[in-house]
Amino acid sequence: MDEFENNYKQEEDRSPTGVGGFDELCGGGLLRDRTYLLSGTSGAGKTIFALQFIYNGITKYGENGIFVATEERPEHIREHALSFNWDLQALEDEGKLAIIDAASTKIGIPSQEKYVDVRPFDMRSMMDQVIMIQEDIDAKRAVVDSSTSIGFYLQDPAKIRVELLKLATTLEILGLTSLMTCEIVDDEHPSRFGVENFVTEGTIAMYYKRMENVRIRSMEIYKMRGSDHSKKIHPYDITSEGIVIHPHEEVYTVF
Repeated sequence: MDEFENNYKQEEDRSPTGVGGFDELCGGGLLRDRTYLLSGTSGAGKTIFALQFIYNGITKYGENGIFVATEERPEHIREHALSFNWDLQALEDEGKLAIIDAASTKIGIPSQEKYVDVRPFDMRSMMDQVIMIQEDIDAKRAVVDSSTSIGFYLQDPAKIRVELLKLATTLEILGLTSLMTCEIVDDEHPSRFGVENFVTEGTIAMYYKRMENVRIRSMEIYKMRGSDHSKKIHPYDITSEGIVIHPHEEVYTVF
């Protein structure tokens, strides 16, 4: 047994992700009612991980979810999820999942979605809608995909830090275990604007790095406050059933 498995809170304080191999790296899952940054380069699989977290929460652990889509229209997210046999529409119809369309209004097109962020980048409006939905479906998990578009709109790192802190704190007060995705341009920095990882309780970094003539996917738990975790970089695959991490393997090559 690795050293990080010896010291962690009891499993009842955890929200298991159900992502293959991941929960073994952090003592059973994410600490409940906390917000985590899920960062990675393009192609790393951040949205897949986030969808897997939400889908597993509903279907395996009885924890309803909210998915805030700021960069991709909900119909595309549903199509993407179906490639892994995750039927999000069925969960929405059952009142177990709510997808907030925060992308359509931003690019100036109409939306037929049930939940639409009609004032894009208005954090107060977004938080009010999350509060309403949480009460309506008794959600326990949330995803904001992604925080990067919010940062580009606000521009100023100080404003980004304050607004994302408000969002993260609101999600935690509502009793939501949450992921905020973040797209990075290189593997040296865990956040895009240099502040996102300071307003969340933990950072999960996903890498998609070219090594000679092949690209390798790997991940690490960069930080997780209040919890021990693996300090190593582990390889993972994107399979027909989602992301599968190999917790007993390591990536040794220096990136």
